[in-house]
Amino acid sequence: MNSDEVLRIVDAIHRDKNIDKEIVFEGIEQAILSAAKKHYGEESNLVATVDRVSGQSSVKLDGQEIPQEEMDLLGRIAAQTAKQVLIQKVREAERDALYDEFNAQRHDLVNGTVTRIDHGVAIVNLGKVEALLPKSEQIPGEQHRVNERVRAVVLEVRKVGSRIKVILSRNHPELVRRLFEVEIPEVSESIIKVQSLAREAGYRSKVAVSCIDNSIDAVGACVGVRGSRIRSIVDELAGERIDIVRWNDSLQVLIPNALQPAEVEDVILCPMLGRVIVLVKEDQLSLAIGKKGQNVRLASKLVGWDIEVMTREELDEQLDQSVAAFSVVPHITEELAEVLVSQGFFSFDDLSVIEPDQLAELGSLTEEQCDEIVAYADVESAREEKEAEVKKEHARQTRLADAAAAAEAAEAAEQASGDTHDAGLAQEVAADLELASQEVVATETEAVGEEESVKSSVADAAAVGNAQDDLASIGMGGESSQGNGAAPENVEAAGDAAAAEQ
Repeated sequence: MNSDEVLRIVDAIHRDKNIDKEIVFEGIEQAILSAAKKHYGEESNLVATVDRVSGQSSVKLDGQEIPQEEMDLLGRIAAQTAKQVLIQKVREAERDALYDEFNAQRHDLVNGTVTRIDHGVAIVNLGKVEALLPKSEQIPGEQHRVNERVRAVVLEVRKVGSRIKVILSRNHPELVRRLFEVEIPEVSESIIKVQSLAREAGYRSKVAVSCIDNSIDAVGACVGVRGSRIRSIVDELAGERIDIVRWNDSLQVLIPNALQPAEVEDVILCPMLGRVIVLVKEDQLSLAIGKKGQNVRLASKLVGWDIEVMTREELDEQLDQSVAAFSVVPHITEELAEVLVSQGFFSFDDLSVIEPDQLAELGSLTEEQCDEIVAYADVESAREEKEAEVKKEHARQTRLADAAAAAEAAEAAEQASGDTHDAGLAQEVAADLELASQEVVATETEAVGEEESVKSSVADAAAVGNAQDDLASIGMGGESSQGNGAAPENVEAAGDAAAAEQ
């Protein structure tokens, strides 16, 4: 194999693929070794080397270098088999290079273009690789479109075969930090430092900032003139609300800042449990807790302590209940119960996690007594948990029963509405029948009247006939007939009517 050709190939692959030359040299050595094993047998003890400076290759068989004539033959065979070996090596080297590059960018901000949407997963082209933006890592309620430019942080990088898989995220808290670095020059220059950050993507974030220069207002610099700086970040996060908090090393100052806009009366630290009790007025309680507990939850993440918000009346009631409950525990006196409560131990669940040596130090107890107290607390904690589950199940059953009753009431109302409709139809039909009946009765009455009229006419006609017979019998019928020519016709018609009636 020509040494100059070897060096040229190595240099070209190194420049074009950004692969270390050593990896390419190892691939060529492996190709030569594969060719030599085909010639001398797979069981042969062969060693192939390529000089990194001159490019000259050599093969040793059982420690003896193979003559140049055989090396030329091996070179031609190696040239035929080296292609697949080098392709595999190049692919692996490219994958490793991309993996190292993007793994070094974890939690860094990257820009890309959405190329397609597959079942809610956005495929983002980052230039060298296509990354995935899963639905779970998107901001809730956000809809991406093809050809849309997106900014996200690199969440995870994995090797998959000869390729790498890059997972992006837009709901990770680090996205807010990186946007602060991009949009606020003082943050990128480390004049202002983001000390802590808590986020619920799509809803609200709390950012605690500090400044090394006392002449600069850290909060004001982050907000910008008329909110110009923070507005661009909010727009990038689809309208997510961002609270900027002034950082302080003292929890007594930091926690009230973190709970803004609520006003805090007092802060009580419970270091043994990592808990903070925050006292507020009654009208500030809901504001401090926030919608669905969001404000106090984010404040807890921001300061790294569990925060419990209550009014002074609720605290006094809780203290009395806890002292009364702990006083019945074996080996716990009323004084020790008050000490435990003052340290923030309010329930048997809290007491079950106390370290025996801490308990012994607080109450001057022996190790056996401490173990008995902790065991008693474990039992009571399990009982309280079971009672809570029973209450929860009872509440669930009650809700189900209420829902079933409401469904039955709705069905009954619907049925009653249908019955009323049917009754109305029946009343309309009855009214129509009654009206028709009245018309029939009126018709029958009219017919009876006409019938009586006909009978009366027949009777009159009969009377007239009798009178004419009487007149005829006395000799006056002729004059009468001549005086009224219509009379005979009327008499005849009346006779016909009488015959018809009979």
